[in-house]
Amino acid sequence: MLQKVFLILLLGNIMLADFTTLSTSAVQEEIKKGTVLIDIRREDEWSHYGIIEGSHKITFFDNYGKYDINKWMEQFVKIVKTKKQKFILVCAHANRTKIVGNFLKNELKYENVFELDGGINYGWIDKGLSTVK
Repeated sequence: MLQKVFLILLLGNIMLADFTTLSTSAVQEEIKKGTVLIDIRREDEWSHYGIIEGSHKITFFDNYGKYDINKWMEQFVKIVKTKKQKFILVCAHANRTKIVGNFLKNELKYENVFELDGGINYGWIDKGLSTVK
């Protein structure tokens, strides 16, 4: 069922985020507060660019754009334990986070969904901030 709902959402006009995009400095402040970061990129991207230290790695889309929403949600709910818990999604350029964030906010009713503006490439690395591998 979740697979069908996500596909419908994916096919609709979902690039307009219905959740909050955070600046690099705002994400840094949230990290200090202990807010969860979830990096949804692929393993090859993590290996090449690294991750923001402390991020949880849960790949959403594979190299072909395929996904397994049920498998991903099994991992996600181990990290984000309630629908009120604040979390920040991270991907390469903030395109995938818009898709996943809209799904979590609009379809599954998570209340505190955020993303890193520009993703890790433009919102973190290009700002001179470090990553870990």
